[in-house]
Amino acid sequence: MHKGIYPFAIIFLASTIAFARYGRRWKTSTPASYIPTAASLLLALLLWPAMGAFPARAQTASTAPHTPDPCASGHEFATTDCTLTWHGITLYGAYDIGVGWVSHGLPENGYNYEGASLVNRNGFQHRFLVAPNNLQQTGLGIRGKEEFLPGWSLVFNASTGINPQSGLLANASKTDIINNGLPRSSYSYAIDGARAGQPFNDEIYAGISSTQFGTLTFGRQRSLGTDAMLLYDPAGGSYAFSYIGYNGTMAGGGDTENSRWDDAVKYRLTYGPVHFGAMYKFADGSAGCYSASATWTAANCTPEHAHNNAYGFDFGGGYHKFSADIVFQQYNQAISVLNPLLGPQSPTASYQSTTDSINTNPITGGVNLIDPNDTVYGIVTDNRAVMVAAKYTWNPLKFFAGYEYIWQNNPKNPLGVGASDQGGYNMSGVEDKNLDSEKLVNIWWTGVKYTYRSKTDFTFSWYQQRQNDFRVPPACSPASFRSSCAGTLNEGSLFVDHHFTKRFDGFAGIAYSWVSGGLAIAIPHGPGVPYNSDNNFAPTIGARFTF
Repeated sequence: MHKGIYPFAIIFLASTIAFARYGRRWKTSTPASYIPTAASLLLALLLWPAMGAFPARAQTASTAPHTPDPCASGHEFATTDCTLTWHGITLYGAYDIGVGWVSHGLPENGYNYEGASLVNRNGFQHRFLVAPNNLQQTGLGIRGKEEFLPGWSLVFNASTGINPQSGLLANASKTDIINNGLPRSSYSYAIDGARAGQPFNDEIYAGISSTQFGTLTFGRQRSLGTDAMLLYDPAGGSYAFSYIGYNGTMAGGGDTENSRWDDAVKYRLTYGPVHFGAMYKFADGSAGCYSASATWTAANCTPEHAHNNAYGFDFGGGYHKFSADIVFQQYNQAISVLNPLLGPQSPTASYQSTTDSINTNPITGGVNLIDPNDTVYGIVTDNRAVMVAAKYTWNPLKFFAGYEYIWQNNPKNPLGVGASDQGGYNMSGVEDKNLDSEKLVNIWWTGVKYTYRSKTDFTFSWYQQRQNDFRVPPACSPASFRSSCAGTLNEGSLFVDHHFTKRFDGFAGIAYSWVSGGLAIAIPHGPGVPYNSDNNFAPTIGARFTF
């Protein structure tokens, strides 16, 4: 390695770590506040080889995945899977777009990155539409790996999602905000997710990698559940044809916003046929303020402290053509945004944000504690999840199956009004006592992929989510369903994907999904407002280019 590269790489690593931890709060942080955290972590990383760590063996040349060579010409870029690599730094990305039809849909939303294939709580009309990000999120990324000692490398990755139909950054929170206060009949698509308009809404991290001791990274990173979902979902996390890809409940261990963790340390180690992963997220952000008084104001609202730390583990391995993983995740103060701030259709108030207290005491005699503009309404829980997944290859077939069990409870440490959510957005309404009793969620999936002549894949997938009856008292007759009643969601899909070249492929398929019981309740407050339609049929056709 060139002598000048090592100091540059060290400086880059430190600055990247600092940005990953504090970049979301750059408007309120000073440059001096970045230095201690980045410097101390960097020092620990550099001294790690001298700490007498336990011996292990990472992937060998025979077990490591194929790494494409750098592109040498335009023709090679167009016809092979070569990489856009220069001095160890690689630019990568994808563009995925198509057209589709839905039996029960809504007007399009330029911030919506998930498309419209899944049954939607507010969908009400059949329509043709542009279908973004069907097999893969459109976006750009840059990653690098630079060896500074034999067997030791500095690594980094920064990537973001862009909506191909609008050119806007993927932003789930904004889809709700632009619908705030509107009548339900005027909604466009409103979703929840971890991508909320951040400059790097997928990942931004840096760290150190060893051929013997594994890889340690810090920053915004995909959760261990997301890694496993992408590996064991027969549809590969497709938004158009996969429930667990479209809805990140499984990947996030209970809430889709937790499919990516900010301020997280992640460790990966492979030893022969087995691998191990561990992840820890530090608490961050604002927790808002809280008062138990039924007539509270800003003057008697007590500031809260964030306790949104999280941790997880992954154990897995492979034997010949079989592989399996078990993943555990715990996430405290997890946030779920189910609806925009409600408009005139609300049964009890003109705005849902008037329920501006974590004990749901309404503010009826004055203005909201914070301005509800550019805010979201969230439900907060402590989540725990265990997932088991496996796949088996029997050429030309690949079989997939997985199961996750999720426990959700009201948070041990509540959030208050004004707490920060994904992308730096605040919550003008917070519910910390939404669950009458423990909510139990079961998610299972299975599928098979058939490869014809190495270029064409036929994939069939089936997904189901179930929840228990956690309503107290348990009054869940069809005439009185609430979101706390037992219910199910099902989705089946079938699609074909043909690779014209290593980079360009075309696809076509269908997905059908439906809900019942408590999962068919669109607005959980008051008497419970049901879905406009409890099913959706969604054929899609499109193309993808990756590099």
